[in-house]
Amino acid sequence: MTMDRFQQAYDQYRKQTNEIEVNEASGINHHPDQEKIVAVRKNNDGDLIAFQTESGRELDYLEALTEAKAGKLAHVDVFHKYGRDILRSEPDGIRENNLDALPEF
Repeated sequence: MTMDRFQQAYDQYRKQTNEIEVNEASGINHHPDQEKIVAVRKNNDGDLIAFQTESGRELDYLEALTEAKAGKLAHVDVFHKYGRDILRSEPDGIRENNLDALPEF
């Protein structure tokens, strides 16, 4: 019996999950081509205006949005609200890794 496309898609999904588990077990919790945001800059109103990556790069908001959309930043999502794109941490229930809770640079 040949494998149908639904089973193939599921098998591909499971393979990705297994790769993530291996990376997490080895201490790598994001894709190696992605950078993690480790610090933020806020304006006087407390709005996030810039981001620093683990390699030390400093990105303004628009640069960070572009990189997040391209999949270059780990653990962030881009969603559309209020008529514009907004960058936010992946919802994982851990407040300490939310963008707003990161240290400032």
